[in-house]
Parts: sequence; structure tokens; C-alpha cells
Amino acid sequence: MDTPDGVDRLPDGPVRRMFSATQRRDLDAMLAEFADDYVNITPNHPARSFTGSAQVRKNWSALFAGIPDMTVTVLDSATGPAGNVWVEWGSGGTRLDGSAVEQAGVAIFTVRGDRIAAVRFYLEPVDKDTEDVNSAVQAISGTAPEGARP
Repeated sequence: MDTPDGVDRLPDGPVRRMFSATQRRDLDAMLAEFADDYVNITPNHPARSFTGSAQVRKNWSALFAGIPDMTVTVLDSATGPAGNVWVEWGSGGTRLDGSAVEQAGVAIFTVRGDRIAAVRFYLEPVDKDTEDVNSAVQAISGTAPEGARP
């Protein structure tokens, strides 16, 4: 039976242990799952990419401090032929200023030995106040619906 946070959907190993530690807010246990030379690749925001587990500590320390009730939920997971772990997940909670925060996306973890060596990180804030799909496609394509120029 699935746990409410979905962590049991993950394969045994460092990714599952990292998510479990995150739920417990155990920063040291989380960091123990990352290789020292860990590489975080953020394709949608390349300037946010980084190398090293020290930045993981800095990031999660800020998240835990700024969102005291933060939770993570694993929606689905799959293991690729090369052993990469694909995780659809989200996080949510309330910031210190009382505003709600929610993120959703996918992370693709590379495991080397028994540590997380790298991730391709696609987690983004959930934006519930934007236009519909037609407006979004028009903004990207520069055309009105059905190919007409605006």
C-alpha cells in the first residue's frame, strides 16, 4: 500500500532514502545520499545549475527555514535502463510570511555506487493564475489560435 507521501513508490537506494530524510526534515541524512561532486543541472534555468553537495545543504537549509511546514510528495517513479531514477514529485507549504507555496515537476537522478551523483531538475512553482492553453501557445509561437497572426 502506498504511503501518503508516495516515497514507497521509489526504488530502494539513495533517492528513496533522500526523499524519506526530506520528509523527516533530517538535513544530515539527506546530504549523506549525495556524492561530494554531485552535479545539479537545471535545463530550464541554466544559471541555477551547480556542482557540490555544499550547495545542496545551503538550498535545503533555506527551504526548511523559510517553509517550516514543507512537505514533499512523490507522485510516480520509474527506473530507466541505465539505472536513472525518474521522479514526478511536488512540494508545498506555507512561507514565514503566511503565503502558500507549491512546486511540481520531474527530477531525473543519476546514481553512482550508492550515492546520488547528478540530477536533471525540472521542479517549478505552480502558477494557478495564468492564462489558458491558447494564450500560452500564442505567447510562445507569436501567432493567434489556428495560425493567424495577432
